[in-house]
Amino acid sequence: MGAELTGALSGFASTTFSHGGTTRDVYRIGDGPAVIVIAELPGITPKVADFARKVAAIGCTAVLPRLFGTAGRAPTGAYTMTSFLPACVSREFAAFATRRTSPVTSWLRALAAQAHLDCGGPGVGAVGMCFTGGFALAMMVDEVVLAPVLSQPSLPLPVNAARRRSVGLSDADLARVKQRCADEEDLCVLGLRFTGDRFVPAERFARLRQELGDSFIGVELDSSPGNPHGHPRAAHSVLTEHLDDREGTPTRAALDQVLDLFRSRLLPG
Repeated sequence: MGAELTGALSGFASTTFSHGGTTRDVYRIGDGPAVIVIAELPGITPKVADFARKVAAIGCTAVLPRLFGTAGRAPTGAYTMTSFLPACVSREFAAFATRRTSPVTSWLRALAAQAHLDCGGPGVGAVGMCFTGGFALAMMVDEVVLAPVLSQPSLPLPVNAARRRSVGLSDADLARVKQRCADEEDLCVLGLRFTGDRFVPAERFARLRQELGDSFIGVELDSSPGNPHGHPRAAHSVLTEHLDDREGTPTRAALDQVLDLFRSRLLPG
């Protein structure tokens, strides 16, 4: 399984996965059906690792590929920018493209298939966050992905009206996802965003509802000025950096909804 880690990644095992000529580090924790946790920028931070531990605690294996950054490093403004700028220009991420699926999702789909073989269960879950938020949707072209979560999906970067409405998939991949939603009664796509998040515009969630119908469940947390929950106007990371894990808070309810999705789809009985 790989070497045991310490520090922010204490309890995780480190290994690698190769596909299509690309090899990346992968970190795992837990036992049971796999959930692919695709970290937000700048990378696998301590709070991303904490979210993975929560996934493991319900009886799943959290599988974290390192797409950028230094695993376990805490985020800072400067560190985030050193990850953000290369990712923006990388062909693998297609940060500005509309009607195009990010090429890196082919590697992620292969990882999900292998994780399913390794971990068993009826299928796998997938959580994308921020820059990677829409990748969980793209991974749905494979039937093995049963529980996709789009946490603050930010690509393509919403720099104009077309990109604000884009869901970051090619026409063919979107058609495949829509067909699965139509054919599979229990399949749902869970989306999370703060209402004031300028990187995840309301138009994107409206488009997801339009395309996927009742199969899309959009959870939108009030971060307007003076909101009763104290969410800052710049709130962005629902499951990690801006998570208030106290019982009864909106972000805790969103986290519980994510974990309940994994329980119901991956841990039947």
